[in-house]
Amino acid sequence: RLILRKFNENDLKTFYDIFSDKEVNLYLPWFPVKNLKEAKDFYQERYASIYQKEQRYAYAICLKENNLPIDYVNIDLDDSHDLSYGLKKNIAQGIVSEAVEAVIQQAKKDNLCYLTATHDIKNIHSGNVMKKVGMHYCYSYKEQWMPKNRPVIFRMYQINLDGKKRIYQKYWNQYEHFIEENI
Repeated sequence: RLILRKFNENDLKTFYDIFSDKEVNLYLPWFPVKNLKEAKDFYQERYASIYQKEQRYAYAICLKENNLPIDYVNIDLDDSHDLSYGLKKNIAQGIVSEAVEAVIQQAKKDNLCYLTATHDIKNIHSGNVMKKVGMHYCYSYKEQWMPKNRPVIFRMYQINLDGKKRIYQKYWNQYEHFIEENI
């Protein structure tokens, strides 16, 4: 059903639609873009610069029927290997999970050892995607979240792609943390 591909400058209108949506961006670490210029700047900063690197995981999620971006899925290549994705309400259920599963398989083929993902505890849908794709809850932590400058409790999930047991400790060590039951 899907194509995962790079965003490009021809996608600017749909890129704007995704990254200007206040509801989609409510739980993300940036403010919604306000116009096409901001969308282009955001594209240059967050995508075009990444595409210059040899290994990258920054994909537009497109339906095969029209190859237009409807969402995104990314993996940061810092030590967190943070998996992130966009969830628009008007998109059929399962689309983002399908895309995330494909990216996880690619990361495994590329020998990434693990992936992490976090979600605001108020963003239940994002947590459901993490569970559906095989990620496991590790711990929760409280952070004064920037740039929105508000307190957030995040749940941290992880999947180990190499079979080794490990839990990414950066957020555990950096923030007030705790384990929730029955997640």
